[in-house]
Amino acid sequence: MLKNYLNVALRNLLKHKFYSFLNIFGLAIGLACFMLISLFIKDEMSYDTHLSDADQIYRVDFAATLNGSDHISATVGAPTGQALKNDYPEVIDAMKVRESGNWFIKRKGQTETFKEELVLMADSNFFSFFGIPLVYGNTKNTLARPNTLALDLSTSKKIFGDINPVGEVVVLDNQTDYEVVAVYDDLPANTHFRHNMLLSMTSFAWANNQNWLSTNFNTYIKLKEGSTKEELEAKFPEMIETYCGPLIEQFLNMNLQEFRNSGNALAFPLFPLRDIHLHSNKTDELGSNGDIKYIYIFSVVALFILILACINFMNLATARSANRAKEVGVRKAMGAFKKQLINQFISEAMVICFIAFLLAYVISLLAIPGFNALAGKELSFYSLLEEGYILFMIGIMVLVGLLAGSYPAFYMTMFKPVEVLKGTIRQGLKSGPIRSTLVVFQFSISIIMIIGTAIVFDQLSFIQNKKLGYEKDQVLMVNDAWILRDQAEAFKNEASRNSSVISSSLSSFIPTGNYNNSSLYFKNATAGSDESLVIGTATVDHDYMNTMGISMKEGRFFFKEYASDSMAVIINETAVQKFGYENPLESKLYSHDGPDDSPDVVGYRIIGVVKDFHYQSLRSNIEPLVLHLGQNAGYALFKIHMENVDETIADLESTWNKFVPGQPFGYQFMDQRFDLTYHAEQKVGQIFTVFAVLTILIACLGLFGLAAFTAEQKRKEIGIRKTLGASVTSIVNLLSRNFIKLVAISFIIAIPVASIAMNYWLDDFAYRTELKPSTYIVSGIAAITIAWITISFQSWKAARINPAESLKDE
Repeated sequence: MLKNYLNVALRNLLKHKFYSFLNIFGLAIGLACFMLISLFIKDEMSYDTHLSDADQIYRVDFAATLNGSDHISATVGAPTGQALKNDYPEVIDAMKVRESGNWFIKRKGQTETFKEELVLMADSNFFSFFGIPLVYGNTKNTLARPNTLALDLSTSKKIFGDINPVGEVVVLDNQTDYEVVAVYDDLPANTHFRHNMLLSMTSFAWANNQNWLSTNFNTYIKLKEGSTKEELEAKFPEMIETYCGPLIEQFLNMNLQEFRNSGNALAFPLFPLRDIHLHSNKTDELGSNGDIKYIYIFSVVALFILILACINFMNLATARSANRAKEVGVRKAMGAFKKQLINQFISEAMVICFIAFLLAYVISLLAIPGFNALAGKELSFYSLLEEGYILFMIGIMVLVGLLAGSYPAFYMTMFKPVEVLKGTIRQGLKSGPIRSTLVVFQFSISIIMIIGTAIVFDQLSFIQNKKLGYEKDQVLMVNDAWILRDQAEAFKNEASRNSSVISSSLSSFIPTGNYNNSSLYFKNATAGSDESLVIGTATVDHDYMNTMGISMKEGRFFFKEYASDSMAVIINETAVQKFGYENPLESKLYSHDGPDDSPDVVGYRIIGVVKDFHYQSLRSNIEPLVLHLGQNAGYALFKIHMENVDETIADLESTWNKFVPGQPFGYQFMDQRFDLTYHAEQKVGQIFTVFAVLTILIACLGLFGLAAFTAEQKRKEIGIRKTLGASVTSIVNLLSRNFIKLVAISFIIAIPVASIAMNYWLDDFAYRTELKPSTYIVSGIAAITIAWITISFQSWKAARINPAESLKDE
């Protein structure tokens, strides 16, 4: 019986090649999209699952509310982890790391220098804590000694070749010797703390700071089996009382109860390791995390694309039901049971689905490199060939076959043999409304995708064109200026002699969206929580204002002529508002962060107020900011003329090599750095564009097939109309009218759904584009135009047929 079903199925496929192609190709595109999106989701949800005891590991976060302002960080003070391990039996191990920025490394005695950007400082138990095996070295207390480091295998081979480098000495930043004590396999891409070099925490004396409120370290704890984070967190108030209470009294002149009664709060929430990548977006994260919101969005997109492909199959199958009616009538008359006929039609659907499944796998394999570039992923061809994934996709294939084949099967087996064989059945009568509904659903989804894509790019355009309060264009940033040390000012001055350099500055403050440095400030010398705020703080030099194009609202910027400016600050308008200054230029701002880390409150004279500018991402409102004078030179910034860019860069590199020969010269433009802040949104826009095109393609494939079938069914009517003098245009309009109405209905349905969905996405931005009527109108016109072109092609072909050919059998 099964063999018969397969033979009939293959015979029908070959007999109706055009419709078979539409069905198979549409399903293949839908399945391929589903495969790629499901791989993306699988990868996103697999972060950190490869680490030992991942379900028992939690990151200790810091959450504080001070004077109405919330401060939430992924870092805590240095002593926190060890205190938790000592004080609570539920905690069986603790470990901390800290992002360490860029380092230049070379093998001792050699000149070739490499720049490593993914560097962490780590406790000695890093490898045993996470269960990361070593290629060379001892896992136990690997990084216990000062001036020791571990390299991943790729970095080790880059510096040392294929030898075992344990015991070898390298030089960091041309000044400090470090011994290599371990080599570990490259960490997989799905790790939230990717790095290629680890420095021993004991190498840095300041890392032993015992201040619980100086939050600088990403700290992890491991709970024993059976313990829960909720039970442990319930015990934290006593810990806060013990360790943080005295600090609050010291810094804010009040006890912990008074602190809380003033509406303030302090907590150390535990965050599950496996949830960090998709659910955590706090300050001081170890790199850029994903967003669970995009998992939801892409899951819906994948599901809808698959449904669109199924709808194509159902629509074409029911539309062509009359062509199979006599076959059904004869089979019923010959004694076939309804169950047998259903099995036959579902078997045909499964055959089509199986062929589409094989084609989808081929498309996916070919598309993975392009998809990786589009999504910023490192998905492997082998991901498609994993046993578990193949079984999952086979299950999806069977489900699609059953869903796509069930309705046509049940519909066609309802035909009565007598009516069919007498020729009294009306073709597609009962299925017409259902087909129309499915077409409306298809194009609603397609138009939602088009509107969504347009709004994503509207937001990106809004970001690019928004006045930021500083000038990001024409600013060239020379990286790693800290390696210049005492020569930084001399380098800046000599490089500025180039006629293309308009102005220059030395600073680590780059206002492109990722700046998170902050300190606690007070309005008065007698500190109290009602007049204190955690405020963004940055160090700049005298030339920063001119180079960055920021504007003063009142007062002045730092002047070289005034030595007293070292104890002065400049604040932004938001800081004035938050502190309630009436005359800020006659006021001081106080902080514990004084010279030589003095524990006393130090007053800084406010000499100027800058107009608010966006020094953080447009996802956030402008926060208070304090500028100090100094030369913490992470970057050398040059405002340049763009006419001779290549020559200017070459001259800067030549000057760099005079001051730090052998050190790699790196640069970037600030507008490019700004764009990187919104890299995720750019990727979403590109992905939406691709899938919007594919959804409209799938919908149009179905519409193309329905239009062809409708033209075929109306062939005699068209012939009669042409005989009576109807023009080609009138016939095209006749055949297109109903379909265009369906697309117009789809557009009306899509508008509110797209608005709700895109408002959900735009909620991530404090500064966002308006949902303009023109976006919807253009999207609707685009969809209707594409649909009209699709239908008109088939309609035009039908209208061009000679009436004599259409009516020759009458």
